[in-house]
Amino acid sequence: MKKNSFFSNTANQIIMAMILGIAAGVLLGEKAAVFAPLGDIFMQLIKMLVIPLVTVSIISGAASLGNTKSAGKIGVATFTFYMATTAVAVALGLAFGAIFKPGIGLDVEAIKGMFSNEFADRGGTPGFWATIKGVIPVNPFSALLEGNILQVLFFSLFFGFGVSTLEKNKKENLMEIFSNITEALIWMIGKVMLIAPIGVFGLMSDAVGTFGYGTLALVAKLLGVYIVALAIQTFGVYPLIVKLMSSTSPIKFISKIKKAQVVALSTASSMGTLPVTFEVCEDDLGVSNETASFVLPLGATINMDGNAIYYALVAMFFSQMFGIQLGVTEYIAIILTATLGSIGQAGVPGPTLLVVAVLLSANIPVVGLPLLFGVDRLFDMLRTAVNITGDASCAVIVDGIKKADESNISSSAKSIV
Repeated sequence: MKKNSFFSNTANQIIMAMILGIAAGVLLGEKAAVFAPLGDIFMQLIKMLVIPLVTVSIISGAASLGNTKSAGKIGVATFTFYMATTAVAVALGLAFGAIFKPGIGLDVEAIKGMFSNEFADRGGTPGFWATIKGVIPVNPFSALLEGNILQVLFFSLFFGFGVSTLEKNKKENLMEIFSNITEALIWMIGKVMLIAPIGVFGLMSDAVGTFGYGTLALVAKLLGVYIVALAIQTFGVYPLIVKLMSSTSPIKFISKIKKAQVVALSTASSMGTLPVTFEVCEDDLGVSNETASFVLPLGATINMDGNAIYYALVAMFFSQMFGIQLGVTEYIAIILTATLGSIGQAGVPGPTLLVVAVLLSANIPVVGLPLLFGVDRLFDMLRTAVNITGDASCAVIVDGIKKADESNISSSAKSIV
């Protein structure tokens, strides 16, 4: 009976698929790419549902929160949490880079053949007004078709708050439509998740078989330091904040979020993991749909603590490798660029070129980046698991604030009566 229960659990199936995928990748090497289509199909099915889910969820969440007295507090709390934990992540990356010095000991002359200048002109970051204009869609339907998640997010929030101002019967009619659409999407997601173990097997076997062990050996120390920094953020910083700022047990939080972390590790996509993060937060951690619908899609777009640690640590790695001494000005530039750069980083897998902007801001050469891009998939998998954990912890905390406000309002109303 217990055996059947173990194998029928989706999270356990995914973990087993990961292990089998890793074994297939190690045994078959580059030939494991034959399984890649299994992962690609799974990812395409997930991506097919992400934009509709984000759009409807954000509209519903904003509409539900928009006419409550705690709406402003919830918005401020969400953005403050995301910015604060990102800043902590950057500081953690810099501290670990300074303490463990992952770039010391590499023979620059021996690896010069891997250097490239092709990334030198890709580090430009848009100005303030260009960034603001880039978030506002000229045509919301084009943003939906193109999958421009920041523009979709902006329009959905704006539209949702507009819905919250309608007369009660009009609002309820619209909300019922969105609720029905959400139910249909959840049904579709449930069906897609049935093949998650197969997709995870394909993704893992392909990633392990093709990321290149020779390159990995060169950056093994960086990877080791990175894993420790991520572990502290995931199992130290987040549980501590959850303990201090919510009624949820940090042990319960970590045990329940495991399912979403496994999917994040496999897909290397915050957006791809979003349906599972929703499920864990609402079903296992008791977060209300209104809060989850607002906080989680927003977090999958702008909350990238794992990326922030990566940017800071990579900056330290290359500065040490090239023997560059960083001063206060350079550290400030790294902190600002890494913190702001992680916001809006696409929640999809792939080599991040925002690290170019971080390096250039501190006058660190970017020629060595190909050394990391060859194994970026491995780094990406790890940082994505951290990102979605941060999203979930924010949802738990913000929902606690929302429920406390509602309880206070209810108590005040009763005392008046």
